[in-house]
Amino acid sequence: MPELPEVETVRRGLLPVMEGRVIAQASVNRDGLRWPFPPGMAGRLTGARVNALRRRSKYILADLSTGETLLIHLGMSGRMLISGQMLGAFHHDHPAPQKHDHVVLGMEGGARVTFNDARRFGAMDLMDTGAADSHPLLAALGPEPLGNAFDESYLIARLKGRNTPIKSALLDQHIVAGLGNIYVCETLYRARIAPQTKAGDLAARQVAALVPIIRAVLAEAIEAGGSSLRDFRQADGELGYFQHSFQVYDREGQPCVTPGCGATVGRIVQSGRSSFYCPQCQR
Repeated sequence: MPELPEVETVRRGLLPVMEGRVIAQASVNRDGLRWPFPPGMAGRLTGARVNALRRRSKYILADLSTGETLLIHLGMSGRMLISGQMLGAFHHDHPAPQKHDHVVLGMEGGARVTFNDARRFGAMDLMDTGAADSHPLLAALGPEPLGNAFDESYLIARLKGRNTPIKSALLDQHIVAGLGNIYVCETLYRARIAPQTKAGDLAARQVAALVPIIRAVLAEAIEAGGSSLRDFRQADGELGYFQHSFQVYDREGQPCVTPGCGATVGRIVQSGRSSFYCPQCQR
């Protein structure tokens, strides 16, 4: 599932064709994806101007001139693809309709934004903009890891006395929003913390050090356009390439990249997810 860097990459790709533009014609080609679409969604979107296009955790939020906000969740395989618009030096013509083109937004100026989702685990919803923070998918989320509310004091307080492994704690969206398996593995490697270490056993200095590392990993991933492992593509159809910078994730059995380490990357399963780590560097 796309994590914060992938969703932020898609949001930035959509900005030139959506923010400040009117949705001239919206088409909805099925009743819903993971959940039913809201009633009359096509009509409620058509004619609305996108005042702002923002991100909360792994969700894209389009604030509309109608006083509603469109929530977009990419799910496992969802893509927001742009056509009919100059993107850098390339012009992406409108492709022929595809089987899994579920929502199509014809934008003012001729661009088209298509939500394509082969596995149909994505979602779209409409809500009052003023009450967006209380939406069931957003209400319990922790602070953004790149925001001011996520700092050393906050994380030390949230992890104090917790008996859960640090890997699971950082994946908890109530503690910090948007982190997923890839970037938590990479963060813990850089912090030299074993993923199975109990969060409450970490010294305050170790917890404090996690904050800048998390931000650095996310910033590097966003700069690289995210990580493309299976289905993820940017809004222009291009692949992200941060996966070429992985230091431990998906590198089981390969040599640790730390000079002189000599160990190989290991893998354990925690809460049904693979944790990749160096048993020598992360103790």
